[in-house]
Amino acid sequence: MHVSLSISTTFFASQQQSSTVSHTLIVMGGSVVVNVARVMMVITMMVAVVPSTCRAIINDNHHQQLYPVVLVPGAGGNQLEARLTAEYKGTSWLCSRFFPVKKQDGGWFRLWFDVGVLLAPFLECFAERMTLYYHPELDDYRNAPGVETRVCQFGSTQSLLYLDPNLKHITSYMEPLVESLQELGYTDNKTMFGAPYDFRYGLAAEGHPCDVGSTFLQNLKQLIEEASDSNGGNSVVLISHSLGGLFVLQLLNRNPPSWRKQYIKHFIALAAPWGGTVDEMLTFASGNSLGVPLVNPLLVRNEQRSSESNLWLLPRTKQFPQEKPLVVTRNSTYSSFDISRFLEDIGFPEGVQPYQKRILPLVEKLVAPGIPVTCIIGSGVQTPESLYYGEEGFDKQPEIVYGDGDGTVNMASLMALVDEWRDEENQRLKVIKVDGISHTNIIKDDESLDQIVKEITIINEDLPTSSFVSSS
Repeated sequence: MHVSLSISTTFFASQQQSSTVSHTLIVMGGSVVVNVARVMMVITMMVAVVPSTCRAIINDNHHQQLYPVVLVPGAGGNQLEARLTAEYKGTSWLCSRFFPVKKQDGGWFRLWFDVGVLLAPFLECFAERMTLYYHPELDDYRNAPGVETRVCQFGSTQSLLYLDPNLKHITSYMEPLVESLQELGYTDNKTMFGAPYDFRYGLAAEGHPCDVGSTFLQNLKQLIEEASDSNGGNSVVLISHSLGGLFVLQLLNRNPPSWRKQYIKHFIALAAPWGGTVDEMLTFASGNSLGVPLVNPLLVRNEQRSSESNLWLLPRTKQFPQEKPLVVTRNSTYSSFDISRFLEDIGFPEGVQPYQKRILPLVEKLVAPGIPVTCIIGSGVQTPESLYYGEEGFDKQPEIVYGDGDGTVNMASLMALVDEWRDEENQRLKVIKVDGISHTNIIKDDESLDQIVKEITIINEDLPTSSFVSSS
């Protein structure tokens, strides 16, 4: 039996760690998004949504010998647009279908991200328009009635760069990573591609419908094949952040080994929550705004609970043992083995059925895909490990005991593949730890970007010099 499992640890000190954690709003299950201090400087000037039409990025750099790259963002890591039909009924006059006043052709407007979500009068409108509904008779999720959504510029990295292109310096997401790849010679829509998706939706176990998530996997597969075909048949390097890594692993394992061998060169997973997070239990119990002063977590709690992908990010039993208390109240203690009871007790019984039938079988095993995988993770950042609730229950934020991780994902989850793939044949796994780097900063900080660029450079070194490179 041949097992190729290498773990490389790199330690860097990050002086920006504390400010990053306190100034970052993570709304959707563990990713992104905005620097709140900067937002507060301009929020008084932003009272309406400014429409912005997506346009392709043009880069005239000369082509180099490169394996094509496809970027898959994390939850909240790309723009979402919405429009409201006559079926939509807002809960207040502020939330009527005529708001926002300024829209693009066809009535589309940016739903995610808009600085207006930080203004209390409009936060409820945002939450009700982002909310998903599980339909037991369909065994699937749908948007709120009268709300249609779409992603922007699939195939391009444009909607991954900034969550709001009108506020680039405030809502930058993958911009630093894309710029680093451009310095290597990558060009958008030629050798570098983006795969945005509706991150509220997730995937389900085999035998259960999952229209939105399955359609995304089909589109991602087609994008990979087209990226390879347009680059002389060279296989593709997949780079994911956070939740995107779970989608990528599912894509690989839902396609035959022959397809993986032909189309996938390498999979680089940045801060992937393989085993879920304790932070997600905080999101379900009390809502999660990470201390941002403008957002009442209770106002977004129902919307966060409704997200199919958030159920996917609850702690797995293999990474969080039964004897480890994750949530403690005056009357009960919950481990990763008690998630169904936890959902009942926090007042979200409608989450139990999809969790038990759709999610638990899905996360039962992390199947090794048989293609090279590199995990780059942050460490040494205080990460919620146990939540303690007092007499006021789940409507008040808990006291938190912290452990190691990247500030969002626990170390046991970040390192899950090491244990689960230890005895797998022909599975190459490399893990790089970057000390002091948070979950969001893994795609922004110079130290972690250097590691990503280094890995890409090593991968490209074995590209044959005679390989065809596209010229259009």
